[in-house]
Order: sequence, then structure tokens, then C-alpha cells
Amino acid sequence: MTNIPPGDRLSSSPDHQLNAYSYNLPEGRIAQNPVTPRDSSKLLVIDGPQSHHHNHFYDLVDWLLPGDLLVLNDTKVIPARLYGYKASGGAVEVLLIEPVEHDKWLALVRPGRRIQPGTEILFGEKDHPLMSALVESRDDSTGGRLLRLLPKVDKTIDALIHQLGQMPLPPYITESASLPEQYQTVFAQKKGAIAAPTAGLHFTQTLLDKLSSKGIQTAEITLHVGIGTFRPVEVSDIKTHEMHKERIEVSAETVKKIEQTKAKGKRVITVGTTSTRALEGVAAICGGLQPYSGKTDLFIYPGYRWQVIDGLITNFHLPGSSLLMMVSTLIGRERLMAIYQDAIAHDYRFYSFGDAMLVLPEAKI
Repeated sequence: MTNIPPGDRLSSSPDHQLNAYSYNLPEGRIAQNPVTPRDSSKLLVIDGPQSHHHNHFYDLVDWLLPGDLLVLNDTKVIPARLYGYKASGGAVEVLLIEPVEHDKWLALVRPGRRIQPGTEILFGEKDHPLMSALVESRDDSTGGRLLRLLPKVDKTIDALIHQLGQMPLPPYITESASLPEQYQTVFAQKKGAIAAPTAGLHFTQTLLDKLSSKGIQTAEITLHVGIGTFRPVEVSDIKTHEMHKERIEVSAETVKKIEQTKAKGKRVITVGTTSTRALEGVAAICGGLQPYSGKTDLFIYPGYRWQVIDGLITNFHLPGSSLLMMVSTLIGRERLMAIYQDAIAHDYRFYSFGDAMLVLPEAKI
């Protein structure tokens, strides 16, 4: 597991206890739909050790400086949730996690107990299935199954997934009227995620153009969001939590932009915890930032020493989540939890379709 070097870990403290990351969210505060336009969402700006401000996301241009670099995750969500049935007629829900080979996928299935190796799952109309999935084995690391997908018509597996699948909205979004394109960022390019990098959902092309006009640069990484990002922390001592690996790609062009930004004394600000994990994950694996294509299972929690980023744009996260722990590493757990209470008092909307934070631990405004 890629994690914090032993010498960088703090001794046991409240910051390492799961119950220290709990808070009560009033009913109805979980955003079920995105706002329109995207950049009209609220933005809570943390601009130093003591202060924070309430803004809107379109005000982002006022908080960044010429020469700053925004790092975006260009992953694209696939319609990874499939509804099928066994030959006996029982309904099966499949959530594709990641491809293993061209026709094999790691997936979560429900009801899991009844889906054993050798089971065939069919997709499409009962009298005219379009694709089947043969369960080949269990995957103990995820609790999922390894599926071999088999087209039953003259179409590719990718085409059938897009025909049969649905956008895999998180389980806490239960009453959404959102369109599939509203769960994609405007800069999504590379298919492979099972959830959107939600901090990026706030950007419009108009806002990106305004940022560019001010001299604020952008660069792209790819982290295909999987269950590692969202799997809950279930151990009381968070230091023993293990992340599931997620696929990342950091190009030579992006590394060069980051190096040039830092050489000029400007800031590297990641858009989302996924972009953060990609850059810091590469630095942890390679001993410094360099071009990389592979996987990361980096878990960032208090005690971690930042190697690449200077700031972060992120949404408001679930209690007890690894994402909450990552953000607390930038500004301190107690302060973050107090800011969350202030956000609740100011009617911020939470989670994937909710509002955003801009975290600038050392403001240069």
C-alpha cells in the first residue's frame, strides 16, 4: 500500500480517530440536482489560517492570480450501472468498476450472495438479450466479481455498455431530475470513471475563458474515479484504512507546467480530491513528480507532508470519508469541522451536486 512514510506519521491523536470526522447534516441539505448555470453554486473560500468568505463559484476568478495553475481531472463517467437478470429470472444489478482485459470487467453485483462464479447474467429484453456477463471469480479486495462480457448482437462491448447502462449516481442522490450530461465536467475527455470528479462540475466554458484571460493556466491529469474514492472508512484508527487502487495518468506536459509554475513562485491548485491524489500519488510512488501511468492507493490524512499542491477546490464531503480527512490535512481537522458547521448555517448544499470550497492555506491575494 502506498501511504505516508513511517517517519511522517503523527503519534496517535484525535486526528486519527474516525469519530473525530463526524458531523450532523440537516435533512434536505444533500443536493439532489445541480444548479443552473453550473458556476452559480456557492463557493466558500478559505484564504489563510484564520479567515473564510462566502462567495459564488463564478467569483473564483477574483481569488486566483495570473500565473496560478489549475489542475483538472479529464476523466469521463461511463454509464456503469447495468440492470440484468439471471436465466432463472432473478433481477441483478451490476456496477462496473474497471476493465481488466478487453472483455473482462471488475464489478460489484447485487444481490451478491446469489451471484456465484459460473452464473450468467443477461442484459436487454427477456426474449432478446443484447449482452451477457459470465461470472468468472470473486474479488476479495473489493467484494466484487470478475465478469466476462459477451455481446449477443453485432455490436462492441463499449457500444452495448453505453446502450444498456445508466449513469451511476451516488446512492444518496435519490430524487434527481438531472440529465446525464450534468454529471460530466465540461472538460471530460477520457472514458473510465464510475463517478464524476465533482469539484469540476462547477466549471462552465465561460468561466474557464475568464480564468484564461486573467492569465490563469490549466493542465490535465486523469484519475478514473473508482470505489477507492468513495469506499467508507470503517476502522476506528484511520491509519489502518487501506484505499482501493485507482487508475491515473500524469503526462509530461502537465509535469512541465507544474514545474514552470513553481519555478515562478506561483500556485498549483488542484480541482478536486482526485486531481490531488493523482499528483501526490505519483510523487509518493516516484519520489517526486514525473510522468506516470499506473495506479495509486495513496491515503492522505493528517500527518501527511504535501509534495506538490498549494491549494484545492473541492465539494463538501460525507462524514467519516477519506475525502474529509484529506481536506483536513490542508487546514486542520478542528478548523475544517467548524467551517462545515458555518456552511450548514449558511445553507450550503452538500455532496456531489452541492456547493464548493476553495482552500488556500497560504493566501497571496
